[in-house]
Amino acid sequence: MAGCRGSLCCCCRWCCCCGERETRTPEELTILGETQEEEDEILPRKDYESLDYDRCINDPYLEVLETMDNKKSRRYEAVKWMVVFAIGVCTGLVGLFVDFFVRLFTQLKFAVVQTSVEECSQKGCLALSLLELLGFNLTFVFLASLLVLIEPVAAGSGIPEVKCYLNGVKVPGIVRLRTLLCKILGVLFSVAGGLFVGKEGPMIHSGSVVGAGLPQFQSISLRKIQFNFPYFRSDRDKRDFVSAGAAAGVAAAFGAPIGGTLFSLEEGSSFWNQGLTWKVLFCSMSATFTLNFFRSGIQFGSWGSFQLPGLLNFGEFKCSDSDKKCHLWTAMDLGFFIVMGVIGGLLGATFNCLNKRLAKYRMRNVHPKPKLVRVLESLLVSLVTTVVVFVASMVLGECRQISSSSQIGNDSFQLQVTSEDVNSSIKTFFCPNDTYNDMATLFFNPQESAILQLFHQDGTFSPVTLALFFVLYFLLACWTYGISVPSGLFVPSLLCGAAFGRLVANVLKSYIGLGHIYSGTFALIGAAAFLGGVVRMTISLTVILIESTNEITYGLPIMVTLMVAKWTGDFFNKGIYDIHVGLRGVPLLEWETEVEMDKLRASDIMEPNLTYVYPHTRIQSLVSILRTTVHHAFPVVTENRGNEKEFMKGNQLISNNIKFKKSSILTRAGEQRKRSQSMKSYPSSELRNMCDEHITSEEPAEKEDLLQQMLERRYTPYPNLYPDQSPSEDWTMEERFRPLTFHGLILRSQLVTLLVRGVCYSESQSSASQPRLSYAEMAEDYPRYPDIHDLDLTLLNPRMIVDVTPYMNPSPFTISPNTHVSQVFNLFRTMGLRHLPVVNAVGEIVGIITRHNLTYEFLQARLRQHYQTI
Repeated sequence: MAGCRGSLCCCCRWCCCCGERETRTPEELTILGETQEEEDEILPRKDYESLDYDRCINDPYLEVLETMDNKKSRRYEAVKWMVVFAIGVCTGLVGLFVDFFVRLFTQLKFAVVQTSVEECSQKGCLALSLLELLGFNLTFVFLASLLVLIEPVAAGSGIPEVKCYLNGVKVPGIVRLRTLLCKILGVLFSVAGGLFVGKEGPMIHSGSVVGAGLPQFQSISLRKIQFNFPYFRSDRDKRDFVSAGAAAGVAAAFGAPIGGTLFSLEEGSSFWNQGLTWKVLFCSMSATFTLNFFRSGIQFGSWGSFQLPGLLNFGEFKCSDSDKKCHLWTAMDLGFFIVMGVIGGLLGATFNCLNKRLAKYRMRNVHPKPKLVRVLESLLVSLVTTVVVFVASMVLGECRQISSSSQIGNDSFQLQVTSEDVNSSIKTFFCPNDTYNDMATLFFNPQESAILQLFHQDGTFSPVTLALFFVLYFLLACWTYGISVPSGLFVPSLLCGAAFGRLVANVLKSYIGLGHIYSGTFALIGAAAFLGGVVRMTISLTVILIESTNEITYGLPIMVTLMVAKWTGDFFNKGIYDIHVGLRGVPLLEWETEVEMDKLRASDIMEPNLTYVYPHTRIQSLVSILRTTVHHAFPVVTENRGNEKEFMKGNQLISNNIKFKKSSILTRAGEQRKRSQSMKSYPSSELRNMCDEHITSEEPAEKEDLLQQMLERRYTPYPNLYPDQSPSEDWTMEERFRPLTFHGLILRSQLVTLLVRGVCYSESQSSASQPRLSYAEMAEDYPRYPDIHDLDLTLLNPRMIVDVTPYMNPSPFTISPNTHVSQVFNLFRTMGLRHLPVVNAVGEIVGIITRHNLTYEFLQARLRQHYQTI
C-alpha cells in the first residue's frame, strides 16, 4: 500500500514526509479540497473536472446510430487506425528533432570547453574555461525558463499530468499546442544547459499532446486553421488517443514499444479493451521505427538499417571472449540484487521525501512571488551545478590506466550503440598519457554517454570517485527536479543508480574477491533499483529495461529488483509522480479501495444537496442555475406528486435506506430556500395540469415533530418549487419537501450549447416546435464549449422554455443507496464516469457521486465520521 499509515513515518520529522496523519476531525470535511495552513498536507481540490468517458445516449446520438451501418463503421475504424499511425510517426519525428538539436548543442558546448580546458591547464587560466561553461549553461537554462513562463504546464516531466489525464482528470492546458512547442524547445535547452535532467520523460508528455491534438485537426493557438473533420469529437476518443500518444513517447524514448504499451496501461488508463491494446501497440511501433529509421540514416548514413531504436539505448551486454569465467549473472548474484533492491528502495524514498519538501517550499516561497523569481531559481541551480561539475572534475577525479582491452571493448561497443559522442567520452583532464580522469569522464559527457561508460567500460572507476559522484548527483538531481524548466527524471535516476551499482561491483571485486561478477550487470541492476525506488513502476519498467538491453536473460533479476525496490519504498512514501500529483491537489483514483472502506455505503459518501432542472424549464431559470453554481451536470427530475398524501401519512416507503441527521435536513432546506429565491423552474405541460388540480392536505403537525417523525421512518425530504410561485416562510412541510423522480442527466456544456443556439419554444407553442440540433452541432465546439458568463442575455427571452429531454442522457449508470463503496469505486473508475446518480428503489434520486467523493482523503474522513457515530 502506497504511502504511510498510522504512526509510520518515512524518515525523521525534520526532513521527510510522514504518512497520512490520523488527527483529522470530521469538521475537516468542510475544507476538503483546500490546503491546510497548519497541517503539512494538501487535500484534493474540487475545481478539477473529470473527463466524460461514458457515452451520452441522447436523441442526437441515436440519430447518428440509426444512420450507421457496417460500411460506415469500417470506415470509421480505418480512419482511427490511420490517425493512430500518424500519431506514432509524428511522435517519432518530435523525438528526432529533440535528439538532433540536443546532440548539436551539447557537442558544440563540450568541444569549446574541452579545448579551453586543455589549453588553460598549461597556461593556468582555468577560470576562463569555467566562465565559458557558465556562459553556455546559463544561456540555455534561461531560454528554457522563459519558455516555461509562456506555458507553465510545460515545466517538469509532464508524466504526473499525463497520468492524471489517463486517470480521467482534465488538467487545464496539458494537451495544448503551445504546451507542446514550449515543452520541446524547453527540454532541448534544459538538457543542453547541463542540468541533471533527461529528455525521455518530456517525450511522454509530447506524445500525449500529439495524440490529443492531431485527431482534432484544429488548435486554439491556430484559430484560423480549421478543417472539417467530423470524427473523434468526444472525451472518449480523445483519451484513447492520448493513451496511444503516451505509449508512443515511451517507445520513442527507450526503443521499447511493448514497454510503452504497458506504461500507458499501468500508469493510468482505467478503461481498456483489446482493440485499444492493438492500436496503442501499433502506435508505439510506428514511433519506434520512425525514429530508428531517421536516426540510423542521419548518423550512420545507412538508411533503412534500423540500428538506433530509441533516444536511450543501453547497448549489448556481453563478456569478453578472452574471459571464460565471466557470466552476465549467476543464481548467487540474485541475493546481491535483492539487497540492492532494498537499498534502492530506501534511496528512492529518501529522494522522494527530500524532493517533496523542496516542492512544498517552492509552493510557499517561490511560486507566490513574481515569475522572475522562478527564472532566478533555475539560473541559481544551473550556476551551482556547473561549478560543482567543473570543480569535481578538476579536483576530485583520479587518473586511471587505460588498458588495451578496454580500448578494444570500448571501440566495439561504439559501433553498435553509440554515436560520435563516445569517441571522445574518455576525458584525460590533468592526467598523463595512457590515463584518463574518471570523474571528468562521468561529468563532462552527455548523461547517455556516462551511462554507457558505467555499463560497458572495462576500465575501472575508483570507488571513491563513484561514491562522490553518486552523492553529488543525487543531491543536485533532487534539487533540480521541480524547478521551472522542462525536465525528465528517468535518465538522471538511471545514471545515479548505475553509479551505485558499479560501486557495489567494485567493492565486491576488490574487497570480497568475487572476480566472476560482471560490472555492467551490477550497474544495470543498480540503475533499475534506484529508478524503481523513485518512480515505483514494476511491469512497464521491467519490460522497458529488458527491451533497452536486448537481453531477455536480464528479465528475472530486473523484475525481482524492481519489486523489492517498490515494496521497500512503498513502506515509507509514494512514488515521485504520485507525490507531485498529490501536491497539485488532483483527485486521482487508485486502482482499488482499501478493505475497510466497505464499511461505508453510497449513501454515506454521496452529495445529497442537489441542483436539478425540470424537463421543461424557462430560460431565466437555466441561466440562474448555470451562473450561480459550478456543477458540470444536473439531474433532470419531476416531482412525485402522486405519492404526496401517502408520503405525509407515512403509509408508503418513499426514500428508504437513507439516514440523515436533523441538522442535515434543516441545512438542505435553507440551501434550497436561498437558491429558489433567485430562480423559478417550470415543469412540463402535463405536470402543469397536475399542478392545477386541487390537492387536499391534511392538517400539518408541529414542524419539529414532523421532522423527527420523518427521521424515525427514514424518509428523505426534497423541496418543491411551484411554477409562478415564490417560496414562502408560510409553506407547510408538505409543500416544502417532496420526492423527485429521476429521468436523466444533462451536462452544463449541453445546456449552454442549447442557450447559445436558441433552442427553445414559447409558452403558447408545443415543445415539438423547438428547433432540433444534430449530434455534429452539439459537438461542434468541443473541447472548449462557450461559457455561460460570455452569453449575451439581451438575445434571450427569459420567458421562453427549453425542452431538455432530447439532449439529456436518459440511461446513465446509477446505483442504489445501499451499494458498498468498493462496488461504487469499481464502477466509477472502470467505466470512466464523471457523475454517478444515487437512485432509490422507486426511481427517486437521493444524491450524486463524483470523483471527489471517491478520493482516498474523502473516504478516510467519512470513515472516521462513521466510527464516531457508531
